[in-house]
Amino acid sequence: MHGSVKLVIAATAALALIQILAPTAMRAQSPPTEHELQVYAGLHAAAASGDVAEIERLIADGERPDIQDSHSRTPLIVATYRRQYQAAQALLRLGANPNARDSDRFDMLTIAVTQNDLEMFKIALAGGADPRAVTGPYDGTALISAAHLGHVEMVKSLIDAKAPLDRINALGWTALITAVVLGNGDKNYLDTVEALVKAGADAQIKDRAGLTALDHARARGYTDIVKVLEPVSGRKT
Repeated sequence: MHGSVKLVIAATAALALIQILAPTAMRAQSPPTEHELQVYAGLHAAAASGDVAEIERLIADGERPDIQDSHSRTPLIVATYRRQYQAAQALLRLGANPNARDSDRFDMLTIAVTQNDLEMFKIALAGGADPRAVTGPYDGTALISAAHLGHVEMVKSLIDAKAPLDRINALGWTALITAVVLGNGDKNYLDTVEALVKAGADAQIKDRAGLTALDHARARGYTDIVKVLEPVSGRKT
């Protein structure tokens, strides 16, 4: 069988798997439900409503800043989900752990990425969130999530923050492969691929189907992305 035919068959099989996994693979997060918001008390309630004065009072009175709810969300994680920026800053200032994770293993940085919340993303990085942290049930990173969603500014910021470029998640994908297989080939994904390649991401890494980011780009007809990947796909490791 000709090599190009094998590639198409392998890519087709891989894409069928992606269509099954993609809806939940990177975004399986659990924000507080309406019921949980109604029954929250103490710091969780203050974080959810953005009540900075109450946050300061409760912590001064001895409440632990990283107390967890039934889903292991800290008040800081609740503030992140609720886009309560001043509450998040207050919690960080008063000792909350920026790298705490909920029971789905998501931290505030990855949650901010998934919600496309640039302001919270910046608060997280400034507050000590670790861009190298392995997060989520699929052992990804904030960079892989940003590449998945084509959030170019976040991708570039995470690269500058020394996020691991070639982390392979539990699905067998790096940020570069993710940007191709879960992207749609538009300008945001083109810019994401360009940023990763410029930073030195390894284009030779293969997924579990034995396909590189270039193989996927060719199979999906992403001509502009192919042009970016072709010059680096022969790079020696």
